[in-house]
Amino acid sequence: MNRSYYSNSILDFLKDENSRIIGELTLNHSFDLDELQKNSWREQIEILKDQLKGFNGHIFFEFTIPRMGKRVDNVVISGNSIFILEFKIGEKSHPTHAIDQVLDYALDLKNFHEGSHDKDLVPVLISSKADAFNNEIQKYDDLLYRPLLCNSFNIKDIIERIQDDSNLIDPDIWANSQYKPTPTIVEAAQALYKGHDVQEISRSDSGAINLSRTSSCISRIIENSKANNKKSICFITGVPGAGKTLAGLNIVNERMKADEDEHAVFLSGNGPLVQVLREALARDESSNSNITKREASQKVNAFIQNIHHFRDDALQSELAPVEKVVVFDEAQRAWTKEKSTSFMRKRGDADFKMSEPNFLISILDRHRDWCTIICLVGGGQEINTGEAGLEEWISALKEHYSEWNLYHSELITNNNDYLKSVELRDWMHRTSKAQTDLHLAVSVRSFRSEKVSDFVHSVLDNNLNKAQTLYEQLIRDYPIKLTRDLDKAKAWVRNIVRGNERIGLVCSSGAKRLRPFGIHAKNEIEPPNWFLNPKEDVRSSNFLEEVATEFDIQGLEIDWAIVAWDGDLHHSSEWNFQKFKGTKWMNINKEIDRAYKLNAYRVLLTRARQGMVIYIPEGSSTDPTRPTSLYDGTFKFMKQIGIMEI
Repeated sequence: MNRSYYSNSILDFLKDENSRIIGELTLNHSFDLDELQKNSWREQIEILKDQLKGFNGHIFFEFTIPRMGKRVDNVVISGNSIFILEFKIGEKSHPTHAIDQVLDYALDLKNFHEGSHDKDLVPVLISSKADAFNNEIQKYDDLLYRPLLCNSFNIKDIIERIQDDSNLIDPDIWANSQYKPTPTIVEAAQALYKGHDVQEISRSDSGAINLSRTSSCISRIIENSKANNKKSICFITGVPGAGKTLAGLNIVNERMKADEDEHAVFLSGNGPLVQVLREALARDESSNSNITKREASQKVNAFIQNIHHFRDDALQSELAPVEKVVVFDEAQRAWTKEKSTSFMRKRGDADFKMSEPNFLISILDRHRDWCTIICLVGGGQEINTGEAGLEEWISALKEHYSEWNLYHSELITNNNDYLKSVELRDWMHRTSKAQTDLHLAVSVRSFRSEKVSDFVHSVLDNNLNKAQTLYEQLIRDYPIKLTRDLDKAKAWVRNIVRGNERIGLVCSSGAKRLRPFGIHAKNEIEPPNWFLNPKEDVRSSNFLEEVATEFDIQGLEIDWAIVAWDGDLHHSSEWNFQKFKGTKWMNINKEIDRAYKLNAYRVLLTRARQGMVIYIPEGSSTDPTRPTSLYDGTFKFMKQIGIMEI
């Protein structure tokens, strides 16, 4: 893969004709090229030829940053250091957004480019007409430097201050080393919507079941259904953050490219996820094309839809839907028969007596020839009353749609977290087809450590020894801290965040007694603003003012999280479950409601891609709703695990 438009040793670059360099850059540039870009390259070349005299090493022009869909102006390898150069020709200052831009490029290489993991990376912003800036050299623990600010005349000074000739870097090995990105779901959706392949934006580690293998497995099932006029349903499972939603979006994207008549659609009952993805795609489409945001939104809405709108449309007609391939995200959250019946009765339909899985399958069953349903299922993630889990889907198939072809991961019939009914598991063993590639076993959300989901599971299972072992294994790559001071928690995430990474404050929807600390779990947020708006916006997650609950953030992610912990789940020798009603806490006794509470915290503890701080407030001697016993036991348990206090 040619990762740059122009590549040469510094010595040969200095000798090369400017016109020939411009010609090679122009030849490799695949988009419309205007004179402004050519002039920018000309000035850039002249500056670099002046500033790189006397250095040995290598230079790249327009080096690709695949996950971001961008190219950095230059990468210069000199001695033991890699300099990431971003030019702003004619600029007289160093704008904050430009500093974040070059830092984001360097972060991307540090995190996802194998050759950069153990190398010194130096982001440099060059505003050609800016005044000289007195740079303080600061290197972070991961060998990434704080961005340095230059003009046309002091690049040489920066390189001389940093590089040395020990451990020289081989530029060919570095440039051609593996790139293993783990994009956020928003970045992934944007890339897929633009036509990129999942292989371009996903990891390819031998230790993970590749997302492309899962997608290929589903495509084979769809083609088989189509060729043989069969109706099929597939269940994709995966640990939190394994990329189930990415797999679903990719399937829809691939089928839309394969055959527009299939009208593939991605459906989710997760309102915040649908809102955030639609808004992100519409903003991106509008900014990169000549259409309005409203026009962009209309296009996006055919790609991603709310499952409840799909359901309501089907209630108005008995015709088969136009869609032949339907992906149901977070299928475990579909409603039970009781919940669906109660909801429909309130809407005036007293005759409706079906679970949501049963009704959704019946909609696709209206097709006379073929169709395929793909259900994305996360074990142990039901967080709301009336969520059916997987049982209702399998029961509906067994009782009403036994002629459908059923495909599933082996985990569903081997793991009680997915299917507790022995009878249903036995039926599946007899009638369905287990597929290894339908389970995504490794979390890719936490690219710093794949042990995060296992660690969280051990904590909520009250397994102290396992939690201690896993914590020791992950803290080097995935920091987890503990505090009883919210200001310290905020200072920690603000100090550690870099570039356009996102930080955010999250808590359980049942965390009603965090209000004295300014954390209002009942206040509703606007998810697109919280997840997408810039850090200067008071509605943004980065402002640490609005708090997101498990309902706001499930299926989405941020880089660094403050997890605020209340007395609704508190530890003594075991986990205790409560809800706050009126003026006091009340015990939660129902097993299903306890499971919902555990899963709420499971969601909160697995939202951060890079690290988190757990905030457990002090109790109060004057407030009977916040006794020390509600908080001290949980804090002690976290300390026993080994989590370091800040």
